[in-house]
Amino acid sequence: MITKEMLIGDIIRQHPETAQVFIHHQLECCECQLADLETLEHGAGFHQVAIDDLLAELNAAVRKFNAA
Repeated sequence: MITKEMLIGDIIRQHPETAQVFIHHQLECCECQLADLETLEHGAGFHQVAIDDLLAELNAAVRKFNAA
């Protein structure tokens, strides 16, 4: 389960299927050098993305991938 305390870089490495969610929210985290240092909560807040919505979509992407 992805949490708001996780580092963005860790999320992308552990769950590459989430990359499309970041792109959908216009977050270019896959290419950002700060992804390894920034928590999901901080990144979402900085880019004015609702953390609860982002978390729900990221976790849904992981569940969908695991169910396939």
